[in-house]
Amino acid sequence: MRSIKQLISAVTVSDGAGVKIKRSLGQQPQLRLDPFLMLDCFGSEHASDYIAGFPAHPHRGFETVTYMLDGHMLHEDHLGNKGHLKSGGVQWMTAGRGIIHSEMPQQESGLMRGFQLWLNLPAAEKMKDAAYVDIAPEQIPTAQLAAGISAKVIAGVLEQPGQQWAGPIQGLSTAPLYFDFTVEAGASLSIPVPDGHNVLLYPFSGEISVTGSKVKEHHAAVLGTSGDVEFTALTSCRVLLLAAKPINEPIVQYGPFVMNSVEEIEQAIRDYQSGRLTSGKPAQSIRLHQ
Repeated sequence: MRSIKQLISAVTVSDGAGVKIKRSLGQQPQLRLDPFLMLDCFGSEHASDYIAGFPAHPHRGFETVTYMLDGHMLHEDHLGNKGHLKSGGVQWMTAGRGIIHSEMPQQESGLMRGFQLWLNLPAAEKMKDAAYVDIAPEQIPTAQLAAGISAKVIAGVLEQPGQQWAGPIQGLSTAPLYFDFTVEAGASLSIPVPDGHNVLLYPFSGEISVTGSKVKEHHAAVLGTSGDVEFTALTSCRVLLLAAKPINEPIVQYGPFVMNSVEEIEQAIRDYQSGRLTSGKPAQSIRLHQ
């Protein structure tokens, strides 16, 4: 089984137009986990913490994955596309060579809670055409693993003896796994993950134990690169499991642009300033696994 290599405590920061979030991966350049660049958790019942949203901004060179646990957010981009992200839904967006979009709350009160993950692209894919898909809650399989243990399977395949559940996102070069587990206190589970994949566990409600070491709420546990992933719920909890094949290429980031060299970042800035960032083909729809 995989043991803990590093624990990253999420810190509270402000992003967008003043949205309060808890950031684990990405709070510093050295706190990444190839190919994961950043993991943000947003969640509040106070509108002042989220109402300003994320007005129009550009991206190039990576993918954003937004998972809405509670609430309603509207995506709009420079091509006129609109996507309503509601409780239980996911938006998987490939920025590729460039996209300009906004993500704005569609509620003035109540709980808004979810995650945004930044997933890097290899150099060969950084300048491909933009693509996106809105994944409705009913398109995300729920795996009943055992009494008191279930999982939402967003990307990749979740395997258990004699059973498997395939998420709607498949076939990407980094072969990502994205699972959301709900586990009752005292329950344990073992999840096979391909050797060589980088893996993290993130309990966003409750606490877990990995090979006898406690992982507190809102801490990202970076695990070793071989063996199964095993954990025990110390309390009733919700836990994200994220895993993917590392890219092993240089990372140069400047705000919303992630490339492989300073020269490519400078070109992205020039392209944005001149209007060429989004001059490729229209954003394509990602084909979901059926």
